[in-house]
Amino acid sequence: MSRIAYFGPQGTFTEQAARILAGGEELVPVETVRLAMTAVRNGEADAACVPIENSVEGVVPTTLDALSESTPLVAVAEAILPVHFSVLTRPGDREIRTVASHPHALAQVRDWLEANLPGANPVASSSTAAAAVGVLQGDFDAAVCAPVAVEHYDLEVLATEVADVTDAATRFLLVRPPGDLPEPTGADRTSVVAAAVNRTGTLAELLTALADRGINLTRLDARPTRNNFGEYRFFIDFEGHVAEPRILDALTALRRHCRTLRFLGSHPRADRVRPTIEPGFGNDDFVDASVWADAVRKGDLA
Repeated sequence: MSRIAYFGPQGTFTEQAARILAGGEELVPVETVRLAMTAVRNGEADAACVPIENSVEGVVPTTLDALSESTPLVAVAEAILPVHFSVLTRPGDREIRTVASHPHALAQVRDWLEANLPGANPVASSSTAAAAVGVLQGDFDAAVCAPVAVEHYDLEVLATEVADVTDAATRFLLVRPPGDLPEPTGADRTSVVAAAVNRTGTLAELLTALADRGINLTRLDARPTRNNFGEYRFFIDFEGHVAEPRILDALTALRRHCRTLRFLGSHPRADRVRPTIEPGFGNDDFVDASVWADAVRKGDLA
């Protein structure tokens, strides 16, 4: 049985995502996103489930940084979970003075807290489940948690289906060491992190390498390299799979424009959205062009 590390403790949305992505494998909670990936890199786990982006609060910087550091890991699957919270308290306790949760969670229930617990003071915790533990220990009066948390902690549900944005969602990745990739499905996502030379037009060159091949961008984020002020890495997600000729052609073009380019994986999209490919940009078009160029090179133009 494989061991799947996930950003814990027990009772987080990441545990819910790990249950989806890892099936019946052994789930191992760890304290941080970085430690989950370290467990994989050290051989203590076969894969890790980590959050990558939220539709309300944006990307998870810790995950981006951990993916760009140390030995490579690649994403092989993703899950998208709707984000509706439960507010948990100690049994019988209705005097709520403090409400704890991860900062991303608190930001997504700010309006609900103001309307329903106007006198409560929000307190940031390292995770939604850590907030639940804090309530058990008497550090806080209530915790904003993933619904699964009530399965692990002896707390009462004060409210459920709590969310200021009803269609909020978080995307999670299952990452593992490089190896065989999932087969292309026609509804796939490829991810890279590019460290480009710091000069005028660099980002435009990277985006043009995709646009010139009719490839749709699905996410673009920048994170500082932490080497020199003003230098950034660009995290780029786009439609398609590295097994496709058009995507491989784009990757080789990106590599030419980058100081370093790290491949972060190709895997099926959780939403199963297939790309819209304009005429002239299909995989057959790239294959035909390559065959023609090879014939030119060989002098076989009959």
